[in-house]
Formats: sequence, structure tokens, C-alpha cells
Amino acid sequence: MPALPETHPLNTRTGASPLVRAYRGDRPETTPVWFMRQAGRSLPEYRELRARTDGPGRDMLDTCLDPALASEITLQPVRRHGVDAAIFFSDIMVPLRLAGVDVRIEPGVGPVVATPIRTPDDVERLVANDPASLDTALEPVREGVRRTIAGLAEIGDGTTPLIGFAGAPFTLAAYLVAGRPSKDHLEARTLMRAHPDAWDRLTRWCADVTGRFLRAQVEEGASAAQLFDSWAGSLPLEQYREHVAPASRLALDRVRDLADASGRRVPLVHFGVGAGELYGAMDLDVDAIGVDWRVPLDVALERIDADVTVQGNLDPAVLGAPWEIIVAAIDHVMLAGSVARAHVFNLGHGVPPTADPAVLTRIVQAVHAR
Repeated sequence: MPALPETHPLNTRTGASPLVRAYRGDRPETTPVWFMRQAGRSLPEYRELRARTDGPGRDMLDTCLDPALASEITLQPVRRHGVDAAIFFSDIMVPLRLAGVDVRIEPGVGPVVATPIRTPDDVERLVANDPASLDTALEPVREGVRRTIAGLAEIGDGTTPLIGFAGAPFTLAAYLVAGRPSKDHLEARTLMRAHPDAWDRLTRWCADVTGRFLRAQVEEGASAAQLFDSWAGSLPLEQYREHVAPASRLALDRVRDLADASGRRVPLVHFGVGAGELYGAMDLDVDAIGVDWRVPLDVALERIDADVTVQGNLDPAVLGAPWEIIVAAIDHVMLAGSVARAHVFNLGHGVPPTADPAVLTRIVQAVHAR
């Protein structure tokens, strides 16, 4: 198992942090907390930064590939909220753009692929792009991570870890096939059923691309790695097991061999939206499973049926409720999470753009006080 450099944060600063300890199954004295989409539209400093730096023809992917901007945005919620982890500000479509896919983030729409992948021939043309070419193209991501690691060392006691982030192969493939966000992912599910061999080639290519993206972040300093599957919940269990899980495992394998100085691998986290029926199949030899707001943590743990850390799962809708309602919801989540070997407090999905940042800060303080 390749060892990370001695200077890697997991060896020098973050290995004993509450987050890393929790992911590895050692329940810390204080429950660690961070929020998905904690960096971004809910923060006034983010909106101000984007207003100053956006220009004609520039979209969010351009911002993600600007090392200085990506780093600054990643650090903003750590400074404001006092969360126990940063997660690298990026987008699941970044590695696709770097691999040569013509994709943009359209305001009010989401990712839009200029030429959708609909047939086996389309798949063959796509996979002819060798993912190894990403190794050079990923330099802006690597530089962004390096800047973030340096910034984190200057906040608080300098031990806040960075989580690497990547989209799961199924979600990437679903966008590639539909060409834009889809409510039912019919196009992707049709290709999966009608041309399973082509689907397998497509998702393996996506696994290689997104896995390289994730590995680059860990090699440059991320102390954990999360694979995020936005659309897994659209599939029945057997289809997930047969046509999706193998590619997700391949993506995770890209970082599974990286270890700290003691030989312990970098913690791996797997999260899926609407995946309540899939939790047992989502334990792809990972350290933690993220749970969305639909299933209580203790129920999810029963479905997972493995000794893993759970992450989640406050309903984002609660953020707009009176404080006494939020407190009750926090206590409910923490009670359900107490049955696991360890618990990382989070939302059950991302921070809504309308969320009050002061409420998020108050939630961090409340979790730490329990």
C-alpha cells in the first residue's frame, strides 16, 4: 500500500482530528460536524466573491478550476462556522470537462452536455479519450488543494482536515446520457438495459475519470475522500448492484491504496441521495456511509448491516424552522447516530441557498456542546 508523504496533513496535523477519528470508528469526545454544500450560495462572502470575479462566458466550472478562488471558497465556511472539516469546492462535472467533454453549468438548469451519449457508438467515441490524459489537466485542481491545505493550517489550531470530493460514475453517466438534469433518468436507465456492455464501458470510463480526480485531491493533502452519487436513488436494488456498484467500487479503488505513515488508509465515504433501499449495497468497503434525510440513522445502519460510521442527516428543510424545532431535530439525529460506532453530524443533503448562515453556525455550536 503506497504511503502518503511524511508531510501529508494526515500524518502531520489531521490524523487525530475528530473527523478522521470518527471516520475510522473511534468515537471522539465531541461529535464532528460539517455540512454538504457548506461553501457556496448561502454565504454572503461567496456571493460577493463571485460578483467580483464572474465575467461574460464564465460559468461555475471555470471558478472551480481557478485555484485561488476554489481555495478561498473552500475556506470560507471553516472561518465562519467553525466546522470540523472543509470539503474541496468543486463540481462533479469538473473531471469530465478536463477529459474533453463539452459541458457547462447553465444558470437555473445545471450541467448541460453539448453532445449527449445515447448509443454504443457514442460510448466508443467517448471512451477513446484516454483518462490518463487527465494527469496533466488536473494541475489546477492540485494547486487548489495545495492552497487550501496551506489556508487550513492558519485557521484555529491548524488541524481541520480537508475532504476530497468526486461524483459517482452513475451520476456522471446519467448526465452524459441525458445531456442535462433529469427527473427519472430514463435515458440512462434505457442505455443500461438496452446495451449493458456499452453501459459497462461508459461507467468504467467514468470511474477512471472521477477516480483520478479524487486521487489528485488526496495526493495533494485531502485527509478523507467522499464519493457522491446524486442519482443512485432512481434505481432498484438489483440494477444498482449489477450495473452501478462495480463502477463505484472502481472509482474508490483509485484512492483505496493510499495510506498514512502508520499504514492506515485514507478514510472513504460513500453518499447517495434517495438511496434508502440501497444502503446494504453501498458499503463498498468504505469507512462511512452518508445518509440522506429520508431514513433515520439507526434504521439506515440496520440496512447497511456493517460496522461503519454514519454521516448525516438533519433535514435541510429544518434550517428554516424556529430554533426550538431545530434543537429537537438535532437531538433526534444525534440519538439515532449514537447506535453507530461513530457519527459525523451533517445535513441529509446540501445547504439550501436560502439558509441563514447564522443558523448553521449555531447548529455547529449546539452539536459540539452535546
